Amino acid sequence: MKPDWPLETEHLVLRPYEKGDLNDLHRMHSDEEVARYLYNDPRTLEETRALLGRKIAGAELNAEGDWMSAAVVARERGHVVGDLALHWVSEPHKTGEIGFIFDPAQQGRGYATEAAHAFLRVAFDEFGFHRVIGRAEARNAASARVLEKLGMRREAHLVENEWVEGEWQSELVYAMLESEWR
Repeated sequence: MKPDWPLETEHLVLRPYEKGDLNDLHRMHSDEEVARYLYNDPRTLEETRALLGRKIAGAELNAEGDWMSAAVVARERGHVVGDLALHWVSEPHKTGEIGFIFDPAQQGRGYATEAAHAFLRVAFDEFGFHRVIGRAEARNAASARVLEKLGMRREAHLVENEWVEGEWQSELVYAMLESEWR
């Protein structure tokens, strides 16, 4: 399954990753503030290069477990400002998971909500998912706000459920059903 690339919104173009996106992707993934809420430390250039290779290969969902990635390009800036992903969690349960990372210099402009909304449309209207979840580290208030603005409901607050980067972290789980999307 793949969308009809590129996906266009009012302010953004979502498209598959390209080799030329390395510097923009690295700017986001090497940022300590961004990595603070991820499962990895800030990435080195070589780690980002390997990540970019996986993202270029991940322009569609072929099987349960796959991740589909999109480079989020701001029309007025002309460069990648966000990294969006859709994970095919379960085929029999028609479940997906949405995730996003945005350049801290571009946060607060509504880009994450606008981009994620476009991926929710693809998940429900094109791919036929029944349910899409979103997860955020509990201290990541900005990501929780995006999930709430999308209309997702908070279903769980898992307290100290994961050992990440040398500490116990808590997780918020949000979800939306296809019927709620409608």
